Amino acid sequence: MTLNHEADDLARQELTARLSLIETMIAEGRQKTESWGWTFVLWGLAYSGAIVFANLGAPVAGWTTFGHRALAWPVCMVAAMVVMFIYPVLASRNRPSSPDTTIGRAIYSMWIAMGISMFLILLALGTSGRLDQQLFVAIVASMLGTVNGASSMVLKWRQQGLCALVWWATAVAACFCNLTQCTLLFLAAIFLCQIVFGAYGMIAERKMMAGRPGALHA
Repeated sequence: MTLNHEADDLARQELTARLSLIETMIAEGRQKTESWGWTFVLWGLAYSGAIVFANLGAPVAGWTTFGHRALAWPVCMVAAMVVMFIYPVLASRNRPSSPDTTIGRAIYSMWIAMGISMFLILLALGTSGRLDQQLFVAIVASMLGTVNGASSMVLKWRQQGLCALVWWATAVAACFCNLTQCTLLFLAAIFLCQIVFGAYGMIAERKMMAGRPGALHA
């Protein structure tokens, strides 16, 4: 009986240790995502800028028939990518390095895969001439809803789950709204799920770093 009791205690301790490890990994993954809050803000501004740029008045004199409408998204997306690659290099000089975690790499991989999928399908639809603005919003919103939803489930992060719901609702609404309503809904979703959520992550990271001076940000 004593041996069985000791074996049960060891099993419970091992289970408790594993659960504690899982919770720690989830917390580290959430902190890692918070450290990338600035990218949410960056891409939110890039999306908003591209929409505004593309929906300005008639093309200016001397431009092609498509004018700034054709250049809006490529210019804004390329500019955002350049900033995304340059900023971490500059910022790393003023902050301690943070080791990658398994969950952090998994979340990062999901976003990279989503970005590649979005690029390929939108490029194919745009090249074939089958991409209109409502379809564009539906595709982008559904993909962002998917990756935010998956991330929120892994990290048990309610706020990001709410962002996923907003994106999914936007994707569905884009199929039934007119062009003006679709654009306004997309801008509202970008503001809430990119800029506001990204700012929230940045604030949470600053609070965590302030509370743990000198600690590595996992």
